[in-house]
Amino acid sequence: MLQVSLSQLKSHSRRFIAITLAVLLAVAFLSATLMVNASTKASLKASLGQSYAAADLVISPPTQTPLTTAELAAVTSSPVVGASYGQRPLFLQTNLGKASVGAQLRDVPMDPALEPVKLLSGAWPTKDADVVVDRVTAERNSLSLGSKVTMSADAGGKEPASLHATVSGIMAASFDPMSSGTAQFVGTTAAVEKLSYPDSGSTGISVLLKPGVSVADAKAVLATTLDQPADTILTPDEQTTQQVSLLTGGQDQLTIVLLAFAAVALLVAALVVSNTFSVLVAQRTRELALLRCIGASRAQVRNSVMVEAIAVGFIASVLGVLVATGTMALVLTLLGQNPNFAFATLAVPPSAIVAGLVVGTLLTVLAALVPARAATAVAPLAALRPVDDASMHNAGGRVRLVVGVMLLLAGGVGLVYGGISTNLLIALPAGAASFVGVIMAATLFVPKLVALAGTLAVPAGVPGKMAAANAVRNPRRTTATASALIIGVTLVTMMMTGAATARQAFDSQLDSRYPVDLSVQAYPGEPAITADQLSAAAALPGVKQIARLELVGTVTAGDLQIPAYGIHDADAAALLANSANRPTRTSVVLPKDVKATTATLNSGTQTTNIAATPSTTYELMAVVSLDAFPPVAADDPLQRKAAAPLWISVDESLEANALMDLRTSLATALGVNEYQVSGDVLEKATFNQVIDMMLLVVTALLAVAVFIALIGVANTLSLSVLERTRENSLLRALGLTRGQLRGMLALEAVLIAGVAAIIGSVLGAVYGWAGAQAALGSFADVTAVIPWDQILAVVLVAVVAGLLASVVPARRAAKLSPVEGLAMD
Repeated sequence: MLQVSLSQLKSHSRRFIAITLAVLLAVAFLSATLMVNASTKASLKASLGQSYAAADLVISPPTQTPLTTAELAAVTSSPVVGASYGQRPLFLQTNLGKASVGAQLRDVPMDPALEPVKLLSGAWPTKDADVVVDRVTAERNSLSLGSKVTMSADAGGKEPASLHATVSGIMAASFDPMSSGTAQFVGTTAAVEKLSYPDSGSTGISVLLKPGVSVADAKAVLATTLDQPADTILTPDEQTTQQVSLLTGGQDQLTIVLLAFAAVALLVAALVVSNTFSVLVAQRTRELALLRCIGASRAQVRNSVMVEAIAVGFIASVLGVLVATGTMALVLTLLGQNPNFAFATLAVPPSAIVAGLVVGTLLTVLAALVPARAATAVAPLAALRPVDDASMHNAGGRVRLVVGVMLLLAGGVGLVYGGISTNLLIALPAGAASFVGVIMAATLFVPKLVALAGTLAVPAGVPGKMAAANAVRNPRRTTATASALIIGVTLVTMMMTGAATARQAFDSQLDSRYPVDLSVQAYPGEPAITADQLSAAAALPGVKQIARLELVGTVTAGDLQIPAYGIHDADAAALLANSANRPTRTSVVLPKDVKATTATLNSGTQTTNIAATPSTTYELMAVVSLDAFPPVAADDPLQRKAAAPLWISVDESLEANALMDLRTSLATALGVNEYQVSGDVLEKATFNQVIDMMLLVVTALLAVAVFIALIGVANTLSLSVLERTRENSLLRALGLTRGQLRGMLALEAVLIAGVAAIIGSVLGAVYGWAGAQAALGSFADVTAVIPWDQILAVVLVAVVAGLLASVVPARRAAKLSPVEGLAMD
């Protein structure tokens, strides 16, 4: 039988092309998903964790207090440490000749291996008067090797400390969102100390371990040395995960979502490969029965199928892993060409290779086992005759339906509960179970929906009427054809809805953290910004709204007294995306840490008790409605103590470089120094770029599901044509033309594909919203966002895919002469 199996593989290789392609794409889907998970972590490490990516361990202070010089010395002298780097970022003002900008200065590590960014030209600082500047700042300010810069900062003395330095090198710009939009400099440790407060300490210590020292042992030694908790000493991957969790309410939702995606990919692969291989083995039922008639035992026939399945599954799995690796490399290479996604990093974990090979081969074998066993379970002579399939009229069909309905109901309840409780570990298996239930119970509703849609084909004449009748005459065949496409469309629309909903949730979270795009702070004693300057700034490309806040008075909440600024209601609605930061005409918005529910507004000689709510981010001021409370007089003594800021909203489509250019243009138009134009829009834009990169890579995988579904539809239609050879030939003999036969099969495919696409779209929208709610609901308000235009496009593509899938079977049926077809058994 081994020879029979090898002969089958050789002589009927075209028969295995479809199953090879289906397994290949399924394995590529699974492996690429695991690579997305690993590549996302690597990309986050290259962006959020760039400052410590080269280290073996990262030591963070257990409290807000920086690590002291003594603690850094203790780490450096530890017997497990080969090299250490105490990171001391300092934010200061820098004069670059033509502009004065806010900048970040950090110390250069003693060991070059711990340097987080690449030196592009020149040399790292060796003297206190040397600095290295990032490429973006150098290009924007015409800096080159030898250029002079002046840095100044409040170092705790009577006068600000200053440093006159020379540019000794140019480095790549950091991808860390916390440094976005800030001029980045690197100097010697002594230079940083000169501009810092005494014993300002390190925000973190990067460590390279000595050869042979394990991470676990080093953590224990360093925790004892520093007398601080072990959870403050992490690997770079653990530190990055912790940083991400700070943005997601203390949970590593990103990893959970990506692992959920991998599980969904595995489920889809299992369903589609099983369906495809079942069709191919069913086509060989008569052949296998003939082998039994000439002496082959049941075990031999079954084993011959298993040999074919193992060979096809393993070869297809190898090709699938290679395709996944190549696709991911291509996608990330193309992303890397964009400076905004230059941090995109390819990671191919061993799990992606091993899982692809094992799962692909195992899926193929298991998918072949069930139909092979069914083909050998009946007597040889009986197998040579048509066998009734599982339907509602036999025990097998009734069991299938009962199990499917139970899975659908139980999974649906679990999915709802998981969404309400924001528990993805419950929602994911429940959703998978409910989807399997839908596929198993599809015989209950798919034929009826196809019959309803068949009325639309009646105007096409005889081919249309026959297509509508044929589409529902064999419910099992109709359901099998539709199921392949339901799986693909459900996955695609689920990810589209989930991505759109997640995008909205992330935007809401970022809007809470960064409520105002940009603000301009004028200082008392400086010339006021004129109305003409304000108009010039508002006219700049990229500026959506600009408003001047007016000093209204002071607000007293408990023991706290802070300035109160007013903003018009219309400006607040346009500038503040998060409604929690907008004052009403009867309330004041307080700094985020002030939990008072009432406050007192003192404006001139008037005192008003007013309701109070905390903001999501304000720290040093209160905000009231300028439509309810007038500003203080121009000669009020308060005006000499505080200057009203400007709030600006900008076009959300602007990239980081365009935002930096806009900030420079705003400073020029308003007549202020560039460092006075501050805001978190650049940091928010960088976080958005990280999120967009991840969603883009995941979305790029969705095309695979469409191809798999197309193969499934083509295979089931091919079986349909094979089963109806005599019937189609009889229709030809009675006068049906080749064109009418092709049209009949095409209309049948379109009816089934259209119904499957609509069912899949509804299921995908529900699963996408429920998945986003379960994954993200614990730290953000999740509102269902259904991309109707994208879903409509998917439905149209699915219908066209069904039409294309009918081309080959219809062509084969039309080419066969009526006499030859009627002569076939």
